[in-house]
Amino acid sequence: MVHVPEALQALVLVSAALLATAVALTRNALRQIVVNGVYGLMLVIVFVVLQAPDVALSMLVVATIAYPLIVLAAIARTHGGEVLDEEREE
Repeated sequence: MVHVPEALQALVLVSAALLATAVALTRNALRQIVVNGVYGLMLVIVFVVLQAPDVALSMLVVATIAYPLIVLAAIARTHGGEVLDEEREE
């Protein structure tokens, strides 16, 4: 087993926490999907650093591919592909 420095683990975990906050604070739905995808990639990095490659591969597929596509499809179907008035103001 490869030893990973605690400083690297701390840096990756703090980065993941900051990205989670960014996801929660993002108001626009499309921007939130993009930020959530970046957050998912960060979680993949967290799992790799914590030496869980199987979980990292699962997270890679779910967080960066499947979830954003499903949410985009739901938004397009719900709104008919049109931008809402509250999104136009931003």
